[in-house]
Amino acid sequence: MKFFKKSTNNFICSCCGKKHDGLPMSYGFNAPYYWVQTMPAEREARFKFRHGSELCVMDEEHFYIRGNIEIPVIDNKRNFTWDVWVSLSKDNFERTVSYWNKWGRQKKLEPMFGWLSTSIPSYSEETLNLKTMIHTRKLGIRPLIEIEPTAHPLAVEQKSGITMRRVQEIAEGLHHMNE
Repeated sequence: MKFFKKSTNNFICSCCGKKHDGLPMSYGFNAPYYWVQTMPAEREARFKFRHGSELCVMDEEHFYIRGNIEIPVIDNKRNFTWDVWVSLSKDNFERTVSYWNKWGRQKKLEPMFGWLSTSIPSYSEETLNLKTMIHTRKLGIRPLIEIEPTAHPLAVEQKSGITMRRVQEIAEGLHHMNE
């Protein structure tokens, strides 16, 4: 799994006791889960990225868009964000492409159904294939991804919010994941 992070404050890790530079408020994934699961030699032939790697087509029949799951942080003014990939139907993908670079696109595209196509390692239950709604936002802003309201921990966090302690817990888990 490859992810990237955007950091803010430093923190002392409860796992190793060391000071880490920056407490990330955002983590992202560079490609849909299925890209990660594909042999590197096959990726170029099977996956086509478009619009600065914001859209992806796999095998000319599976369509993905990059978006943000925003989670309110109760004891902070900023949201915590997962930058994820979500599948779209071919029709919705083509509609999205037709409005991609147009001002006011958020007024022209209704929310669209999609399946979460990112496996987020910070949850006790798998996140892959959770039902979502994709909300197009203004030009230059990634779509907002809304998880279907269920008892899944990610859906609960998106609805209820998390604390900065949970943000640190996520950072610690991801930082020490490959040790």
